Amino acid sequence: MIQTFAFYLFAVLLIAAGTLTIMSRNPVHSVLWLIVSFFNAAGLMVLVGAEFIAMLLVIVYVGAVAVLFLFVVMMLNIDFAEMRAGFMKNFPLGIAIALVLLAELILGIGAYRAGALELGTPDGSAAPLVGEGNTANIGALMYNDYIFLFEGAGLILLVAMVGAIVLTNRERQSGPHRGHQDIGKQNRRRPQDATINASPEVGKGVQL
Repeated sequence: MIQTFAFYLFAVLLIAAGTLTIMSRNPVHSVLWLIVSFFNAAGLMVLVGAEFIAMLLVIVYVGAVAVLFLFVVMMLNIDFAEMRAGFMKNFPLGIAIALVLLAELILGIGAYRAGALELGTPDGSAAPLVGEGNTANIGALMYNDYIFLFEGAGLILLVAMVGAIVLTNRERQSGPHRGHQDIGKQNRRRPQDATINASPEVGKGVQL
């Protein structure tokens, strides 16, 4: 009974938060509703016993991706009138894509109920650690059978990070370049010049 109530609660909140993420006119509110939807999706994953995926949703998506989106949206100078015009311009395309996805979902559910699709049920015999949770089994499988692929993915991400740093850190021919640190200028800085109180207007962003 409690699990059924929790499922419907998480499901309704997830659908409502996802709808408000799309329909909110303020991008900051959209990101906040997106965070709410991630939390409710994590709750659904806990109910089905996939606590590892729930942890990834909270730590990776909420703690990193959504918060990064929030800071980027808050720091950018966004023209809300132009954004609303673009939303209305692409609204028919979004409705068409939503209808296609809805048709695919109805087709898949109908095929499953007709018996054309058979979903497999894992019996746990292929688990590397019998009797342990899915988090321990994923770790054992990843670091035993797929260790080289895991390290290869880490090297690819490292190369991408180094490439992004090299492309953005362009040195200038004269004068201080980006990332240049002037120790003398930092020591001569007065305490009253360390911080500046700014009162930006709504929707105008902050000028650095």
